[in-house]
Amino acid sequence: MCRYYANRGLKVAPFKAQNMSNNARVVMGGHPSEGGQDQPEQDLSVSGEIGSAQYFQALAARALPDVRMNPLLLKPEADTHSQVVLLGQVNRELTELPWRGRSERVWPQIAKALDALRAENDVVVIEGAGSPAEINLMSSDVVNLRVARHADARCLLVSDIDRGGAFAHLYGTWALLPEEDRARISGFVLNKFRGDASLLAPAPEMLRELTGVSTVAVVPMRFGHGLPEEDGMFDAADYSAPGPAIESPGDLKIPHISRSEDSAAPLKHVAIVAYPRISNLDEFQPLKNVPGLRITWVRTPSQAQGADTIILPGSKSTASDLAWLRAQGLDAFIAEHAARGGRVLGICGGLQMLGEALIDIHHVESQGNAPGLGLLPLVTSFEPQKTVRRTQAPFGILEGAWSSLSGVAVSGYEIHSGQTAQHPAMAAKGDVAREVMIGLGWQNAAGNVLGLYLHGLFEDTAALRALFGANTPSLDDVFDRLAASIQADFAPGTLDALVE
Repeated sequence: MCRYYANRGLKVAPFKAQNMSNNARVVMGGHPSEGGQDQPEQDLSVSGEIGSAQYFQALAARALPDVRMNPLLLKPEADTHSQVVLLGQVNRELTELPWRGRSERVWPQIAKALDALRAENDVVVIEGAGSPAEINLMSSDVVNLRVARHADARCLLVSDIDRGGAFAHLYGTWALLPEEDRARISGFVLNKFRGDASLLAPAPEMLRELTGVSTVAVVPMRFGHGLPEEDGMFDAADYSAPGPAIESPGDLKIPHISRSEDSAAPLKHVAIVAYPRISNLDEFQPLKNVPGLRITWVRTPSQAQGADTIILPGSKSTASDLAWLRAQGLDAFIAEHAARGGRVLGICGGLQMLGEALIDIHHVESQGNAPGLGLLPLVTSFEPQKTVRRTQAPFGILEGAWSSLSGVAVSGYEIHSGQTAQHPAMAAKGDVAREVMIGLGWQNAAGNVLGLYLHGLFEDTAALRALFGANTPSLDDVFDRLAASIQADFAPGTLDALVE
């Protein structure tokens, strides 16, 4: 919808008051301090975090992503605890508050961010969270009805029909809403539909008779759309990229990466460790598009059998996920894989795990100190101050399995509390990791183990070309195809009428 309206010549911004996700991106406009309700004005020189979904929505809208588009980000650290990021920056005071105690503290900033976006744009496309009829949460709501009322928004109620019970979901939600809020609903949308849409009759008409609301769109299930899933992993635990294009319902075709004739892919089977607090997994989406590359999400050694490359991704709780990894026996498997010359890549938390030790005297992750996997002679100290920034840097000279990245300049982002350096005692004995990207990347002497703080390696065109001899389809192509398809999915004139 963001791209559809942008293509109509309108100035568009996305907005989601509160997102819960460990997939985050670094954008402009954070806050330099950790104040409470009286935080300073937005500082465009400071980087901050927002949910990945709003980052991609902003790109679709042809807007520069900034923290106001997702003013409140909750990053789960345990089943009953989340780190609170307000306007791009970690707020420890809010993190310690009970869930229902936060809403009145954060609403002024949320409302101010929304008002600013409304003033600067022709259209703001607002995403809710979960359901507006979660009656146990209505009193502390800051993301659904409260936002819709504040903006006097025209609303679409979307149901995932693939889960089943869609008509009951739509009717039940409508029935639980206060009467004045029912009037805000401009239409029902059935999303992720598989099959013959004509078989839905007469349910949409019956639903309209019950509620007075029309079903304005049936959006088909689309595979291979070219965007990462917001919080899910790939559609299957084992994914092998198919041929040159994916056929999807609704005539949506997303081209895959094309390989140059004179290059060989050094990576054939990549196993990505899916620990419980995995973060930023959306950065691996481009790997899905590499022809001939097999991708496996693994939680046990048996699932990683046969992989030539093992990736340890980011983690929201590094020490906790490292303990889980050991409990699964994956530590020994990764060590044996590396000893045989197999490739290992650690990104952010994964890099920290590859070192000798994790030092957490400030209890940033509240796990205390822990030994690492010992595959790189590094030590990581966790600090209260979090590093959040966009980064551009060149690789130096790499040896062995990762040598094709030598000299390649890449761009990405950093989100980490740990600071990593050579282990001093090991360095004194001559065991020194090769620093291949200043302050950001290290390699072992054999050349097969690589650790990076830089997120987004596989999203960088130069890096993909170096590793696979490949070029990626542009995000603009993906957004334009999605915009064209959604226009066909909605009843004629509906999308334009919503913003008249």
